[in-house]
Amino acid sequence: MGIENRSDCHVLVIGSGGAGIRAAVEAAASGETIIVSKTITGKGGCTVMAEGGYNAVLRSADSVSTHYEDTMKGGAFLNDPALVEVLAREAPDRIRDLFAWGAVFDLTCENEIAQRPFGGQRFPRTCYAGDHTGHEMVMTLLEKLRGSPVEIRDELTVIDLLKDGNTVSGAITCDREGELGVITADAVVLATGGAGQVYDTTTNSTAGTGDGYALGYRAGAELIDMEQVQFHPTGAVYPYDTRGRLITEAVRGEGGILLNTKGERFMEKYDPARMELSTRDVVARSIATEVLEGRGTEHGGVWLDVTHLPREQIETRLPLMLEQFLQFGVDIRTQPMEVAPTAHHFMGGLRITPEAHTTLPHLFAAGEVTGGVHGGNRLGGNALADTQVFGRRAGLAAASVEHTAKRASDADQIAAAEEKISRLYEGSAASAEVRRSMKQIMWNNVGIYRNELDLKVAERDIAKLRATPLGISSPREINDAIITENMLLVASLVIEGALLRRESRGAHTRTDISIPWTNETSPFGHTFFSKARSGIEILEGRL
Repeated sequence: MGIENRSDCHVLVIGSGGAGIRAAVEAAASGETIIVSKTITGKGGCTVMAEGGYNAVLRSADSVSTHYEDTMKGGAFLNDPALVEVLAREAPDRIRDLFAWGAVFDLTCENEIAQRPFGGQRFPRTCYAGDHTGHEMVMTLLEKLRGSPVEIRDELTVIDLLKDGNTVSGAITCDREGELGVITADAVVLATGGAGQVYDTTTNSTAGTGDGYALGYRAGAELIDMEQVQFHPTGAVYPYDTRGRLITEAVRGEGGILLNTKGERFMEKYDPARMELSTRDVVARSIATEVLEGRGTEHGGVWLDVTHLPREQIETRLPLMLEQFLQFGVDIRTQPMEVAPTAHHFMGGLRITPEAHTTLPHLFAAGEVTGGVHGGNRLGGNALADTQVFGRRAGLAAASVEHTAKRASDADQIAAAEEKISRLYEGSAASAEVRRSMKQIMWNNVGIYRNELDLKVAERDIAKLRATPLGISSPREINDAIITENMLLVASLVIEGALLRRESRGAHTRTDISIPWTNETSPFGHTFFSKARSGIEILEGRL
């Protein structure tokens, strides 16, 4: 086959959401930087779709220690404390960066950045731009990126990472025409986002396929807590065309209430102190329980109601939600929304240090592709902060790697990639069909409530799909097949983690196991996965 398209740079950033763009902007000052996106830069990730807000301590009544404590508690104490400390401490400066670069956030009468309450917070610390905060951030970051010397390469899928011994040294790519390429680099940043698309119903865009998890794993990096998948409590369920679409937590932050079909404000039963502003794992389980016990709507949801709020508040604070539902004949000013949990965010991912180092030399990571920041349950508003805090750290750390002479590509790795693609022409299974099967398996067996029997069924069925040779008939189908293989690998890691974690913790609920400990006293640490080892950490003296 042969690869003619070759290039070299100091820092290669893979992924173009909030974390990836921030990393590229920071790295650019120290040498040639390339950012690669399998979609169009800024449009494919979850940041641009994020509606709710950005958590930062900006008021004297709040504190970094309170933000830290809220995040640890919300994450079921499965978070890496060092990462949480960095997030809470640096989030204020990073939003000030965005503000200085031109981001337009809602302001108070005193001309300060406005903040609303979100779930699991003791202080309203979620900064926002109406209900389109992520979009405002990405537009600001794109302006900064376009004013930098970063080379942008769109619609380019990374097939595998290149290594020089144990050191990551670049990537093998494939364009939409099926042409392979090689980019060598002193350092690589993975910022590829999550993998909500392994589930049948998700808030994620079609780009949320978990490629970074698969790339890191195949290269030998360690991942943690892959079983911790957040199901956002409020995804739209009806009309059908809205299914899975995110109904931002800002709706509840502005005073929206949850009702079952009996008209009961049911969160009183599950968390009377915090009600609708409980943590996402609690609210999602509560909604699922109401539906399972027969108090849900005919479409399998519950009601999210803002009709009691002033019309002006809805129109000014929730304009996208209003517009979204009007398109489908629902006026949220006078009618409730029909909602149910939907796959949303992966708390697990590549194990990183506070400097954004992975367990492989010269490989860095930031954003949803990493694990440890959010523990067992992410608080709303922390993800956007995560992209900027660790995106910046990853970019700077990658840029600090010593410049080397032009690197030679590993011929064996390139040959292996070419052989992988050649085998696709011999396979018969259609990627689309395999994906549909995988999504149903994961949705039916590895959802909010889990048990060993269902997990073993999923383990068996996903293994069968992974053993099925995918087939292509033209070079344009290569990327789709490679991405499908990535998704199947990620699905298997989620299942393995769910079987390893024999407790209910955070977003992971085992209905077949009773535990005598609390989240704070659990004997278990992270689940971990790499090509070299897998298991669950046992905390000394607790078991």
